[in-house]
Amino acid sequence: MEHRPEIPESTPQASPTRADLPQYSAFGRHFRRLVTFDRMEAVSLCHSVVYTGLLICAFLLGGPQPITFILGLTHGILWIGMSITSVFAVRFGVINLRLAVAISILGCIAPFFGSAEFIRQKRQQRKLLRERLAG
Repeated sequence: MEHRPEIPESTPQASPTRADLPQYSAFGRHFRRLVTFDRMEAVSLCHSVVYTGLLICAFLLGGPQPITFILGLTHGILWIGMSITSVFAVRFGVINLRLAVAISILGCIAPFFGSAEFIRQKRQQRKLLRERLAG
């Protein structure tokens, strides 16, 4: 008979206190000061607006140049930048892996997935904060 260790159920974790935070390298500390959840959310929402403009130009307006090219290039650069940034943001605790997957993997289909996940997680954070303050 094979022994299988018990796997604890996943529970939502509270935000770590300052003492619980890992000690990051100088790069990690600078990254965490520069790249925040709210700043990444703002860039993601701007990226969604650029992508919407690209879809409108490419499909509804018949692809007028050079605006379609400019929007397409901007979308590509934003997606690559957000994907690389999200890898570091997960590593340094700015965002979680679920959000990074929404940005990087699902974002190649449409950046709306990342923007929606940012909004969902922010609502969840606010709800948890309200519960803590009430209880």
